[in-house]
Amino acid sequence: MTILPLILASESPRRKQILQYFTIPFESIPHTFDEKSIPWQGSPHPYVNSLAGEKAKNVAATHPDRIVIAADTIVVINGELLTKPLSRSDAKRMLQQLSGTWHSVVTAIAVARDGQVSCRTDETRVLMQVLPESRIEKYLDLNIWSDKAGGYAIQEAGSLLVQRIDGCYYNVIGLPVGTLCSMLEEVGIDMWNYLR
Repeated sequence: MTILPLILASESPRRKQILQYFTIPFESIPHTFDEKSIPWQGSPHPYVNSLAGEKAKNVAATHPDRIVIAADTIVVINGELLTKPLSRSDAKRMLQQLSGTWHSVVTAIAVARDGQVSCRTDETRVLMQVLPESRIEKYLDLNIWSDKAGGYAIQEAGSLLVQRIDGCYYNVIGLPVGTLCSMLEEVGIDMWNYLR
């Protein structure tokens, strides 16, 4: 079977990096879908499925002969959606809200091929350390919060913020590898054939 080249419908450096753990060839083409057109209605899984699915369809429309992967990751605490912070003070508010508590990180992956789109979600529970204001400020000084849902990233320096996770680590980064592997198998791509 001839494997069609993959497209990652994202410019996320973290998602690109995860795919680059493997030798599978892919091209990154950002979507142009307006994510604000899908309103948050309090249900994480349908919401991220809709976003990821629309992103995949958006790119697949101009690349119908390719396999398109799209993803969307959200942070939810007590039914509230925490988006990417609008400012440093917004990021600080989010980290204060997350401090010492559990929250959910939900990622949807969508795979589009031959006009068909399948979506699957993964959820990881994350327990944050109790974060004194001085430590929040020190983290914010790193200026790595601006494009992160909830104002934080679990990798690198952000690992100091997290006490425990229950679920897939790569889901928190934004691309659950196990879920992606099983979805790609369904369209004829075995990631085990692309180990570095």
